[in-house]
Amino acid sequence: MKYKPLGRTGLYVSEICLGTMTFGGNPEAGMWKAIGQLPQGEVDDIIGRAIGAGVNFIDTADVYSFGQSETLTGQALKNLGIARKDVVLATKVYSAMGEGPNDRGASRGHICDGVKRSLERLQMDYIDLYQIHANDPVTPIDETLRALDDLVRQGLVRYVGVSNWAAWKIAKALGISEARGYARFDTLQAYYSIAGRDLERELVPLINEEKLGLMVWSPLAGGLLSGKFGPGAAAPENARRKDFDFPPVDVERGWACVAAMREIGETHGVSVARVALAWLLAQPHVMSVIIGAKTTAQLDDNLAAVNLVLSAAEMARLDEVSRLPPEYPGWMLDRQSSGRVPRAFGPKT
Repeated sequence: MKYKPLGRTGLYVSEICLGTMTFGGNPEAGMWKAIGQLPQGEVDDIIGRAIGAGVNFIDTADVYSFGQSETLTGQALKNLGIARKDVVLATKVYSAMGEGPNDRGASRGHICDGVKRSLERLQMDYIDLYQIHANDPVTPIDETLRALDDLVRQGLVRYVGVSNWAAWKIAKALGISEARGYARFDTLQAYYSIAGRDLERELVPLINEEKLGLMVWSPLAGGLLSGKFGPGAAAPENARRKDFDFPPVDVERGWACVAAMREIGETHGVSVARVALAWLLAQPHVMSVIIGAKTTAQLDDNLAAVNLVLSAAEMARLDEVSRLPPEYPGWMLDRQSSGRVPRAFGPKT
């Protein structure tokens, strides 16, 4: 297992982050039933196995199974006797956690209420990384940032991050934080897969410029890249996409990626899923890839991706089959700046 800095901070996290969306899942809880329904015993097994493999980074959210995921995660760490200092725990706030008009969003009120409830469910005194889970079109950015800064100053939260925001809004937030001395966003949690490379257009340049840590969610595109099914074949009964077809994917490009990864996987004697994860881990702008598992066998296969090194030829093939179509202003930026490369100017000697 390799460890990378959390953004531009001095805190190190494993390149594999254990996601906890499969923890809990009340049979009556809509999409959470489709994603996973793991009880405490199985949660303990998965967390214990991940920690044993070198994972020190766990990501959850208050909305996952409406609090059950946080509760099960906190209890598992306690059951396993894992020292608090040995795990970097991330959770998120934003989604509806009640019926009231203020039980959702990125307002100061909901953030302050949310962090206290998350700490209670996790049985912890502080959260390592507290993230705004989604874009709030109502709450002013500075209200959200001030609330997060207060949590850091109070010691309830150590670092803050954001998920699923547009590049312009993250850039604006970083500017406000710098101008007012607030704790800045250190991470971005975003969807990224070999079949869904959209964030490379605007978000990756921002990540590189501002040194944000990229946490990848749904690296297998909701199971589409698992290799367990293909064109013209229905998803297996136990597959997430059978009942929860998300995230949206250009299916034609997705199946082309699966076909290429299947051939590469056969060469290495590994699964399609492992190739998909290895491709992501090889991207220099990726800090950590979030994996979720319903079984320890699935977890073991995903964890093994850290040991798979794809050749330059294999990476080039995968890059070509998954390449995004040109889009404005990208194609114009490339055209106009192609001759503008760093070089020395001055009189010839």
